[in-house]
Amino acid sequence: MRTDTRWLFAAVLRSILVLLAMTAGQGVALAQAQHVRWDIINVDFTTAPPTISAGGTAFATARNPASLKIKLTGSGTFVAPASGGTSSAVAGGGTWETFSGCPLACVSTASGTYVVTKLASWKFANFQLPVNNDLIGPNAANGNAVLRVRYSDGAEGILGVGCHGPGAPDGAVEGVIATKEEVTYWDAEAPVGGVNANRTAFHLQ
Repeated sequence: MRTDTRWLFAAVLRSILVLLAMTAGQGVALAQAQHVRWDIINVDFTTAPPTISAGGTAFATARNPASLKIKLTGSGTFVAPASGGTSSAVAGGGTWETFSGCPLACVSTASGTYVVTKLASWKFANFQLPVNNDLIGPNAANGNAVLRVRYSDGAEGILGVGCHGPGAPDGAVEGVIATKEEVTYWDAEAPVGGVNANRTAFHLQ
């Protein structure tokens, strides 16, 4: 009886070790770097379903005073490490234009281009429901990214991109925010139904 008990214990121990090894392997497989494309998008509401493409525009407003606004276009890619940390594996950029006197006059004060220099943060929320005609590609995703950027006039700042597409969880923001030196354009202009502006998209590659 003692021999049978030892054999049973050894068999159970082997089974536990095998299960732990399999679980650890799955964890490694799941914890992989994510290759992501981001876009400020165009939405054509005249098609059914709406058609998504690259090349849109988005706005964000500063405070103190709230009459300062920035207009952004852009797209790019980044590799988000499995650790969730920062990454220099980035590409892309776009255009910027700043305004004052908004919302009444909105006089252009400067413009140029910007390039992305680093990924500061990426949070994948979930995959979007496939309800749009997406010309950018498959695997559209909801989430948010914070990117370090360099403006063409030498200024440094950040670009925050948030996507609340079809099927996104509550609380996700749609649109962009930005900083340009000390100016913080942290109020994302909300998208309006039927208006082609202030929308973004992520695609896992």
